[in-house]
Amino acid sequence: MELSEATEHQLIQDAAPLVVPRSEHTLSRSQVSSQALKVLYGLKDAGYEAYLVGGCVRDLLLGHKPKDFDVATDASPEQVNRLFRKSRLIGRRFKLVHVGFGRDVIEVATFRAPPEATQHIDEQGKIVQDNVFGTLEQDAWRRDFTINALYYNIRDFSIIDYTGGIADLQAGKIRLIGDVETRYREDPVRMLRAIRFVGKLNLKLDENTAYHLPRLAKLLVNIPAARLFDECLKLYLTGNAVPTHNLLVQYGIFDLLFPKSGNILKMEPEGLAVKLLNRALENTDKRIEESKPVTPAFLFAAILWGPVAREWQQNQDHNISAIPALQQAAINVISRQVQRVAIPKRFTLVTKDIWIMQIRLNMRQGKRGYRLLSHPKFRAAYDFLLLRVDSGEPYEELAEWWTAFQFSTEDEQQKMVAALAPDKQKKRRRKRKPSVTKVAENKV
Repeated sequence: MELSEATEHQLIQDAAPLVVPRSEHTLSRSQVSSQALKVLYGLKDAGYEAYLVGGCVRDLLLGHKPKDFDVATDASPEQVNRLFRKSRLIGRRFKLVHVGFGRDVIEVATFRAPPEATQHIDEQGKIVQDNVFGTLEQDAWRRDFTINALYYNIRDFSIIDYTGGIADLQAGKIRLIGDVETRYREDPVRMLRAIRFVGKLNLKLDENTAYHLPRLAKLLVNIPAARLFDECLKLYLTGNAVPTHNLLVQYGIFDLLFPKSGNILKMEPEGLAVKLLNRALENTDKRIEESKPVTPAFLFAAILWGPVAREWQQNQDHNISAIPALQQAAINVISRQVQRVAIPKRFTLVTKDIWIMQIRLNMRQGKRGYRLLSHPKFRAAYDFLLLRVDSGEPYEELAEWWTAFQFSTEDEQQKMVAALAPDKQKKRRRKRKPSVTKVAENKV
């Protein structure tokens, strides 16, 4: 007899937790940051329970290096704050404590209990207040995915598993805890986290976890635009942009995050803008792998280039000259986009510079080429030009010129500039007024 999802979940929840002793797992204290150990032992020595929890435990068991270390405890946020001198309370909906060690921060959360439905959940099922504290077991069942609900006990170095996370890690599976639709409705960002974990960890989504993604993706429009910006950075700038983007497209989530770009992807799946974005994502992953810097401004320039290029052409069709046409297109596209994903102005300004310089890079005569070369956004604009060429746009000659110009000597650069548009230079010389001497001679 096949059990329903709810029945199967209840049977699992009623079972005793799996406790994996130190001798049977690979996680060692030597892999844990010294700051996290200070917090864990500080809580333990003060008489509180203290566990490493979440992604750090998951990553260490998978052989990855954790980005950060989180701690769970039975101490209240106020008790944790009093215990550690350099700490501060943060959050309203979900109160936490950040314990500071210079630039490093250890996040400490108190065990959570299920929220009170009548007071803390809105009409769409979203949790709007989450400061109901509970036990370790309740905290485990409140977490999002089984592989994130593993606890490393600092007292005996065992791993405690209430939800089947160890088995899912061994099976290479990402599975939501509890009823999938309910958990997505509680916090729709869990859909983005599910996709991010697939791209990052090279695991597969559990069938039920994947099934509800396309149907419930529309809930993301109710998430604050600023939070979606933070999630986009995690999705695209952690070294797994290509597989993550493909999953976002597959489940219809990219359309919700970037509506205009999504429309172009649907209408022109083999178009130049789509090819450019794919090349940009490949390059982003490569730069991160090589520990080179990446900027959100360049990422968003690539994502939004399709709608900008289309509107730019439409503006020119209405007899608006090139630069004003592109400026207007950039303003319109960005102003619409930030309503959904709140890209900060410090990035959108750079994004617009990258786009506008696509025109200016073709203005090389006289001293313009030298001025452009010293422009602070030249390198980003040049890289974007190379992407356009790589995706099929007909600017090979322009890209080759700038490639050579950057690495030429001063004499060579002068010759390159002098060689530009020679016919125009001859015409200008012919149109020059005769000298005073010539005028006098003519009069004589």
